[in-house]
Amino acid sequence: MKKGIVTKSTGSWYSVKDNETGIIVSCNIRGKLRIQGIRSTNPVAVGDFVEYELQENSENGVIKNILDRKNYIIRKSTNLSKQTHILAANLDQAILMITIAFPETYTIFIDLFLITAEAYRIPAKLIFNKIDLYNQQQKQYLNELIDIYQKAGYECFSVSVKENINVSEITQLLKNKISLLAGNSGVGKSSLINMIDPGIQLKTSEISDYHKSGKHTTTFAEMFELSVGGYVIDTPGIRGFGLHDIHDEELFHFFPEIFKASENCKYHNCTHQHEPGCAVKIAIEKGTVSQLRYENYLNILFDEESKHR
Repeated sequence: MKKGIVTKSTGSWYSVKDNETGIIVSCNIRGKLRIQGIRSTNPVAVGDFVEYELQENSENGVIKNILDRKNYIIRKSTNLSKQTHILAANLDQAILMITIAFPETYTIFIDLFLITAEAYRIPAKLIFNKIDLYNQQQKQYLNELIDIYQKAGYECFSVSVKENINVSEITQLLKNKISLLAGNSGVGKSSLINMIDPGIQLKTSEISDYHKSGKHTTTFAEMFELSVGGYVIDTPGIRGFGLHDIHDEELFHFFPEIFKASENCKYHNCTHQHEPGCAVKIAIEKGTVSQLRYENYLNILFDEESKHR
């Protein structure tokens, strides 16, 4: 039995990089593996370590087994017959690329991404791109956002891929790690990867002037080996990041600063909404928990639609 890592998934075929030879082998999966208790649109994900066999008289292979995952990150599937879609597995970090304009990344989307990373114990980082395009008011808003997320415990980076500002910091961030790079269409993920490693040559697309949103250029998740060491997984432009299997009473656990403040609440079952002696409400008044993050917490808690974004 040969072993390798899945570098690309197209839904029915998987590219597997062989551990010994480094050769990419096209593989499919057997029927039994496809339905083996996995409530997902894609039982095999990019980043999975697998065992496979070559088919007789063929250069193609069949994936026989998925080795134990260190972790994985998922989102709600758009396919109603399944529950989830696994974006990637065995990650060292999950990175969200954000633009506050051209197009705008909404903070509730950022928080849904961070909740998901927290739930699967994957270190999350935030990259704010297109700083060369922002006016004074937008720059002030950007600095406020960075302050909020840094206080919540997340490492933040400000870059301009177009002007090559601070891109070297991201190169060091990705070096020798397996990283997921996610974000809305048009935020510059593919351009960033091309800047860091020109040999990869990902297809990029201009922003649509009509609705200031990106055109999808990435169709399937794909892992790329970086010349500086490590791998980066480029994902399709994600419009939504709905939560899966997170109960309402647990939601605040995945906001680190709210969870930390809640340890001092008067009641152990405090919902952090209206109870007397709520330490979270006191922390908001003191500024140690941001009003924005708290409002997003409430919106996600009560708005079913936000859970499926």
